[in-house]
Amino acid sequence: MAPIRDMLRASGLTEQQWRVLRILSEFGPQDLTQIAQQACLLMPSLSRIIRNLAQNGLVIRASDAKDRRRQTVVISPSGQQLIDDNLLQATQIAANYQDQLGAERYELLLDLLTELEQGPPVSVSGR
Repeated sequence: MAPIRDMLRASGLTEQQWRVLRILSEFGPQDLTQIAQQACLLMPSLSRIIRNLAQNGLVIRASDAKDRRRQTVVISPSGQQLIDDNLLQATQIAANYQDQLGAERYELLLDLLTELEQGPPVSVSGR
């Protein structure tokens, strides 16, 4: 994470803020529950992060027309520009990790992280 932290520090973002912006950039407008799940954040933390990102003009919050209790968040043009400005460096960091691990082990790492994100595995014999 050190190279990513250096990149984010230069951008004035936290890791959590970066994850939220990346999710909104990649998947479009999301409600808070969707963002919390995808970013692996607790709702109180996400609420604070969204508030800070909105204050800095990086996201836009809107109430759902059908359910005023539900809030949808979209990345702003400034937020997207921040992602775009750092995307090449983030891609290079990922490529460096792939070079260090090799393609097969890198893919295994991604698969394991996805599995971890999805919750505990089904019973494994012998463990």
